[in-house]
Amino acid sequence: MENFVVSARKYRPATFDTVVGQSHITTTLKNAIKSNQLAQAFLFCGPRGVGKTTCARILAKTINCLTPTDDFEACGTCESCVSFQKQGSMNVYELDAASSNSVDDIRNLVDQVRYPPQTGKRKVYIIDEVHMLSNAAFNAFLKTLEEPPEYVIFILATTEKHKIIPTILSRCQIFDFKRIEVRDMSGHLANIAQKEDIEAEQDALDLIAQKADGGLRDALSLFDLITTFSADRKITYQSVVKNLHILDHDYYFKITDALLAQDTPLALLYFDEILRKGFDGHIFISGLGAHLRNVMMCKDPSTVKLLETSEKVKQRFAEQAQTASASFLLSALNLASECDLHYKSSKNPRFYVELTLMKMANLAQVIKWAENPVAVPAPQAAPEKKKSEPQPSVSQNNAPPTEEVPTQMIQGAKLERVEKENPKTPILPKVNVNGQVAAGNGAAQSINKPFTKQDVQSALNEFKTVLRNFPQDRDKARKASEYLLGGKVEVKEDFTVEFTFDDEAKTELIDFYREKIERNLRNRLENQTLRLAVLYEYVEKKKKYYTPYEQFQYLKEKHQQLNDLSDRFGLEVDL
Repeated sequence: MENFVVSARKYRPATFDTVVGQSHITTTLKNAIKSNQLAQAFLFCGPRGVGKTTCARILAKTINCLTPTDDFEACGTCESCVSFQKQGSMNVYELDAASSNSVDDIRNLVDQVRYPPQTGKRKVYIIDEVHMLSNAAFNAFLKTLEEPPEYVIFILATTEKHKIIPTILSRCQIFDFKRIEVRDMSGHLANIAQKEDIEAEQDALDLIAQKADGGLRDALSLFDLITTFSADRKITYQSVVKNLHILDHDYYFKITDALLAQDTPLALLYFDEILRKGFDGHIFISGLGAHLRNVMMCKDPSTVKLLETSEKVKQRFAEQAQTASASFLLSALNLASECDLHYKSSKNPRFYVELTLMKMANLAQVIKWAENPVAVPAPQAAPEKKKSEPQPSVSQNNAPPTEEVPTQMIQGAKLERVEKENPKTPILPKVNVNGQVAAGNGAAQSINKPFTKQDVQSALNEFKTVLRNFPQDRDKARKASEYLLGGKVEVKEDFTVEFTFDDEAKTELIDFYREKIERNLRNRLENQTLRLAVLYEYVEKKKKYYTPYEQFQYLKEKHQQLNDLSDRFGLEVDL
């Protein structure tokens, strides 16, 4: 029985043409080999499983190939290629910087560089996970990396480019590997399935590619896992969903249809079914947001290409996009994003998600009301009853008769809030815009009492304690209470109180609480027309002189006779 070899190793690309999804890298390297313009050091950067080490090995193999092909690929049959494939090449060295990251390891590598290759053209050193080297090891490597012998090429690979010191980056030719697209990974998995005589559904391969998140090695590992799970060597969409514990996108289509139909109970039942299957609510709300985003992308044919799904699923998104309005999708996306953001901080996460679903289900009514607001007419005042007319008696068990409000809705009428008077509530006098109390016979009684500067300072002194104990922004309120009496107070004839400060920070802080201070002064001084103005006045501060030399220079500028005497006799300050 042969030993099992994982697909990531068994089907590792051996030539540039077989590398998946990195054509911009492979084309550049092949042209460099063709024109013999190879740099002394390469740096391959990118996420995991995208082909950095694979391309480094192919480059090392192709450089030392004795009989390259017409398109400058390694032949795979010469002595150099055969020894490389058997991992016995004396010209290619691989160093794992994660385990060999000390200065001594780099010094040993530098000592090996001095000896030219016995066979072949070049000695190639591949240093994987180079960001794991220590700073001392990086510094020991700088000189050799900048000016290596002409027969040496360094290939550095890393997943974290930002951890490499700039002096190393400036000495390398940098290649940035991108995440592999779902389409490319799905096609590569289909080729492997065909070679292994495995029957696989295209939707299943697309789902594996999406789950891999741009890493082909992860996709191949998941492919091997599903193949082992399927005893009949058939990979179906349902087997992938079940084995990888992925939330089926059918749920998102059903829930979105329920939300569009304003069927709140059905949406909540689907969510309960998802939770009973063991899925986390955070995963659900995050997936729902991604689903609504895909539906929004299908509203415009030019953005359909942004979806990384199969053509069959794209068709379903397009059909659902026709039934959903852009206003609904934008509002639902906003609700899903807010729920995703505050999910972990919620004390009852399930209720938070259910509340979000209920809001989404009622979005259609809210949008309809916002587009066509219906106004309720203000009820007319009831006619006054004659005094001779007897008042109806109201018992404790019977409710008082209420006025009938007309049910006709008048378009464009103003909305007014009607409040019924409670006989137990004291009636406050109505104050007009001039700060006067409207009397019962239509006359106006003035309540704007005059006040002085001392009255204002006394009221401020009382409000200082209140401001210091504000529950919101206690530190900010405490500082404002300290600055409250520090400004210059002036009272104008039109009941305007001016606070003037010579510091911008104090002015901004007092102005932040201006409305609260103004409201307190109006109530305390019984003047509703009082207006508070917070002003800033620049005052040039008097310069202080500390050293004897500065004091002497100041006296010379102030007294001309002292200046003349100093110039005449050459007087200086004895320090």
